[in-house]
Order: sequence, then C-alpha cells, then structure tokens
Amino acid sequence: MVLLAAQGRIFCAGGNIDEFAAAGMALDTLVDDILTPLHPALYRLATAPLPVVAAVSGPVAGEGIGLALCADFVLGAASTTLRTGYAAIGLSPDAGASYFLARRVGAVRAQQWLMLSETIDAQRCLQQGVIDALYPDDGLADAAEAMVARLASAAGGSLAAIKTLCGGLPARGRQEHLALEQALLVGRSADAREGVRAFLEKRTPRFAGGQAESGGACGAGWYLP
Repeated sequence: MVLLAAQGRIFCAGGNIDEFAAAGMALDTLVDDILTPLHPALYRLATAPLPVVAAVSGPVAGEGIGLALCADFVLGAASTTLRTGYAAIGLSPDAGASYFLARRVGAVRAQQWLMLSETIDAQRCLQQGVIDALYPDDGLADAAEAMVARLASAAGGSLAAIKTLCGGLPARGRQEHLALEQALLVGRSADAREGVRAFLEKRTPRFAGGQAESGGACGAGWYLP
C-alpha cells in the first residue's frame, strides 16, 4: 500500500509564488523543470497496481490537488480546504489537477472551481466527493493507518485487478472490458482458494496482502514502491 500524508498540518499549499516571481522571464523554464520529472512520477503513482491512500489536512492547492486526488482513497480532516488558485495568478492547471478533480466532481464543476479559484471547505469537499471521509484533525492519522492496514490484509491481486478494470473506464468498450475481466479473474486461484475456504470455515481469510509504504507530501517528500 502507499500512504501519502504531510509532515505537519498542511498537506500542500501549491507552488512557491515567490520563486515564480523571481524567475521573471524564465518562468516557463522553471515550470518546465518542475513538471518534467513530476508528471511521470504522478502517473506512476496513479497507476500503481496497489491501493493509494491520501490523508489530507489544511490547505490543498495547486499541484497538491493532483497529488491528493490521484489516490484511490482520500481521507480529509476538518481543517482541509481546497483552492485551485491557478486562474487567480494567470496560470492553467498542472500536476493532473484538472484531470483528477474532474474525475471526482465532474467536468463542469471542476471547470467552475478552476476558473473561480474559490476556497472550498472540508464539508463541501465531502459533499461533492473530493474527499471520501472526514475526520477530526487529531483522528486523521489513525484513520489513515487503519485504512492502510485493512487494505494490506486484502488479496493484493484482486485489488490490482479492480484498479486496472475501473481505471480504464469509460474509454474501454463493453466487449473489451468483459474480456479483460475474464483474463484477470483467471490466475487469481491462490487467493480464490483461500477466500472460498475461509468463507466455508467462517473465518477471516489470510491473503498474501501487500507491502505498506508511506510518505509525506510536499516538503517532506513522498515515496513509491
């Protein structure tokens, strides 16, 4: 598993505006230097064949939006706020912010939020599906660890297959999707045998599970398996 969390109360407040201003006419070069390694890393994280959990608190802005919302599970704290901010300073989105936000709230609402750069509080984020669950700030870490532990005890192959199947929609056609379901289901025999035995024996299955990884967002760095 992968857990993304901040070291401190702020998940990610976005780019360093002072650095942008100092770059002057070289702003395009600075942005390109930042995004050239960042975008492939985000793609690898979003398509990793294992669950990714993000625990977000405080401001989530700019590239932090893509970093948070590329996760499969996004857990928020009462202090969480989302503000896109790009249009407010004459920029367009980066780091997958437009893609991952639209995937969660819909293309029209994402476009509106990106254009207006308004601050969206935690409750509205929960209502609109930006985050999946909301916790008190002092309970977020425990909730995230519990989620990771739960996922780590599941059948890793099953979770990877589910992520592959759902991640390719809606571009994949119905027939292609059915064929992929069948192909992925074949070969899950070890986990399936254990799951069936556990069901009949009325016990918790003991799957191989997955390895847990954790990392801090922004200044603390983050890690991939």
